[in-house]
Amino acid sequence: MRRFAFHRFWAVVLKEFIQMKRDRVTFGMMVGIPLLQLTLFGFAINTDPKHLPAALRAADQGPYARALVSALKTSGYFSLVREAATEEEAHRLLQLGEVQFVINIPEDFTRKLLRGERPALLVEADATDPAAVGPAVAAVRTLAASALDRDLTGPLARLRGTAGPVDLQVHAHYNPENITQYNVVPGLMGVVLTMTMVVITGLAITRERERGTMENLLATPVRPGEVMTGKIVPYIVVGYVQVTLILLAAKYLFQVPMVGSLPLLYVVAFFFIAANLAMGITFSTLAKNQLQAVQMAFFFFLPSILLSGFMFPFRGMPDWAQWLGSCLPLTHFLRIVRGILLKGNGVAEILPHLWPLLLFLVAAMTVGVKRYRQTLD
Repeated sequence: MRRFAFHRFWAVVLKEFIQMKRDRVTFGMMVGIPLLQLTLFGFAINTDPKHLPAALRAADQGPYARALVSALKTSGYFSLVREAATEEEAHRLLQLGEVQFVINIPEDFTRKLLRGERPALLVEADATDPAAVGPAVAAVRTLAASALDRDLTGPLARLRGTAGPVDLQVHAHYNPENITQYNVVPGLMGVVLTMTMVVITGLAITRERERGTMENLLATPVRPGEVMTGKIVPYIVVGYVQVTLILLAAKYLFQVPMVGSLPLLYVVAFFFIAANLAMGITFSTLAKNQLQAVQMAFFFFLPSILLSGFMFPFRGMPDWAQWLGSCLPLTHFLRIVRGILLKGNGVAEILPHLWPLLLFLVAAMTVGVKRYRQTLD
């Protein structure tokens, strides 16, 4: 038996480095994925979101009402971006997702406060994502008990009670019990489709080229467009099977409420599935082998799951991360799915998130088809 020889060992090491240098895509993924993770986790991920958009519905403009609103702004958790004139408008803003909170101050707020009757302060929250609203709700509870202490002086000092001068009422809409499954399970639909559609499509076409069967297929009278469509359609069926299984599990295992239209959800799912399949086609034209196709798919999947709002609150991320997340189809699909299932949204409510999804589909399909034809030529 031969002994271990350092020169043979060193030859193998050099050979691996040379092969790594030639495979630039794999080398780039080895460097790029850790840097991407470091950047996202270090700068973009924040489990304590601040400056959450809120709407103010104030019927009382007295000094104590203004002091309370000022305290909410100073806390850093709320950013008053809208003023709602009616209850219907406030509910509409919550339903569309334009605001996370609606702060309601009644018209007799100051009068009841001076009488010591503890006026009600109603805070309505979009609780479809409990992790996003939890810290802000805790902050407003503290503020309701202490925000007016500086103004309640002299004869009004008696209003500083252990219960606080204000009766805070928090209404958590769409998920009043703050059940995490109501947020996670619908979101899994988008995550599973993104992971499987991109990877499977990229592998299927790359595998055909590696084995040489793609050339044999193109030697037949079948046109390239027919080949491409024929390979995509089965995966659309697979995607719908996955959607159905997740909906069944959400309904019967996790008791997720399904308020909206399931046919509408299935229609939107088609565009999302097609967008991910288009990305898989694009990766398959760029990858030289199946390993590279998987690496590219993972490079797309990682920011999608981290920046879409699935794992971490979307509004807790910095502006640049929210901008990147808004370019990904999963971000908009999650909002559509949760909006349909939990809020009962219709076409008008999901339209602000449907057109970016369609735009991504058109762009990805255009690049994918162009690259696919170039590869065949």
